Amino acid sequence: MTTKPDKIILGIQICDRLKAADKVQKILTKYGCNIKTRLGLHEVTDEFCSESGLILLELFGVSHMQQELENSLRDIDGIIVQKMKFEH
Repeated sequence: MTTKPDKIILGIQICDRLKAADKVQKILTKYGCNIKTRLGLHEVTDEFCSESGLILLELFGVSHMQQELENSLRDIDGIIVQKMKFEH
């Protein structure tokens, strides 16, 4: 019987989108083949666009690449990374 790989969800809180968004986007592009699902959330209206935001990632692929992605994000000042791991 083969075991299924763990399901990993990363939550990324970006405290200052103007400073960190470009760096985050470059990392997400670099590891794009390791991201199955990406959901970005931030408050926006006709009069207001939040400086902070939240990105949820469902990771895919080999675990060392997922870990590289997580570590790269954690190296960026002004963001907080939280990890959920669902084991089978």
